[in-house]
Amino acid sequence: MSNDLSMKEKDNMSMIKRGLQSGYHFGIGSVAGAIGATTVYPIDLVKTRMQNQRKVASGKILYRNSWDCCRQVIRNEGFFGLYRGLLPQLIGVAPEKAIKLTVNDLMRSLFKDPSGNLAVPAEALAGGLAGMSQVIFTNPLEIVKIRLQVQGEAARLVPGHVRTGAVQIVQELGLKGLYKGSRACFLRDIPFSAIYFTAYSHLKSDLFGEGRNGKRLGPLELLASGTLAGIPAAYLATPADVIKTRLQVVALAGQQTYHGIGDAFTKILREEGAGAFFKGGLARVFRSSPQFGITLLSYELIQRLVPFPE
Repeated sequence: MSNDLSMKEKDNMSMIKRGLQSGYHFGIGSVAGAIGATTVYPIDLVKTRMQNQRKVASGKILYRNSWDCCRQVIRNEGFFGLYRGLLPQLIGVAPEKAIKLTVNDLMRSLFKDPSGNLAVPAEALAGGLAGMSQVIFTNPLEIVKIRLQVQGEAARLVPGHVRTGAVQIVQELGLKGLYKGSRACFLRDIPFSAIYFTAYSHLKSDLFGEGRNGKRLGPLELLASGTLAGIPAAYLATPADVIKTRLQVVALAGQQTYHGIGDAFTKILREEGAGAFFKGGLARVFRSSPQFGITLLSYELIQRLVPFPE
């Protein structure tokens, strides 16, 4: 009887420990995500504005390229115009990145074979599930953020346009509206995370030799692994990101409107050509790659500086 009680106590302690570990990973993931997002936010704003350039009746194009967009934002809205929409990004990015990192770690541990190895398809599946799990936070965050990001542009194009704050946007959208474009968000985040986490793991082990003879990677190697892994993941997910942006931003007078992923895909392809699906692709790479590099670097360094007590 006492033996059975002892086993139950051990099981309970094990469950408590796993819960505390998840909370620990969630906490450091939140901090790491906020650091990464703040560092590259101006690039994200430029990326959003480039992707939202759509067909208008006059045929006028507001920005020639990403550099021109950046210059115009600073000239017309000031330097801090590059940080418009940062607050909701920080509010949402903490749980979003924390969930993604925690779920990826959990799934990788569950998918390992008895010898502790993890096959590449299992790595990709773990990453994809991590990407899928974050959308509950990603979509409301994204739709509020990008509507704030394009307000300075709308103020220039529409006389008398009144800017609104994050709270008012949330009130106008309602719960259902906050998940507009969520299928496109799934279409972007699942493959992104599947590619990213798989590439990150193999860059650390295969390129930089993590684990060989007990090697522990230094900060620059961790940053390089996280940044390089983001390049293919960010660029290949750009078409889904373009479609998501077009669905979530309110069209101005004379701009094309879209009704779902299929309608957006067809109209963009017909009116702007296949190249339009990679609008802002370079800005997305320059934003996502360093962001995730800095986030993963912060995540691993915080674990080293403040390890979970065994």
